Amino acid sequence: MRTIVAVAAALAVGIGAALAQQPPAPPPRADTATLRAIPPGPGKPAAELQGLDKVTARTQRFFAPVGETTRFGTLEITVGDCLVNTPDAPPESVAYLTIVDRKPGQSEEKLFAGWMFASTPSLSALDHGVYDVRVLACTMMQGSAPPKSR
Repeated sequence: MRTIVAVAAALAVGIGAALAQQPPAPPPRADTATLRAIPPGPGKPAAELQGLDKVTARTQRFFAPVGETTRFGTLEITVGDCLVNTPDAPPESVAYLTIVDRKPGQSEEKLFAGWMFASTPSLSALDHGVYDVRVLACTMMQGSAPPKSR
């Protein structure tokens, strides 16, 4: 009986030492705690985007209102949300985009769905042979005119 108790105690000490050697779980990312909705103001919340047509080498800046679909070439871009950093954090804009390619006479192709960061466009980029799209900022779109797009 003493042998079983001694073995159990040795195992408990060994398991406790092994658990103590494991690194602690990483803390939650601090930078996500600083993201917030666009501060309220006149106009509609929107993502300011920049599109590149690789065939013509033309770039175009345009606004895509949150919750609406905007066209750029054959792409339909829907902004699900647009967040900015708090004033005490480094400037950052993050937009959740869904990008669908609607070529005439072909079935639609979902190209991208996810968060795009203004500060690091290559982190989550659109991979397309003709178009590039990147987030520039999240802002309040002024006026009642529809957003400019191609």
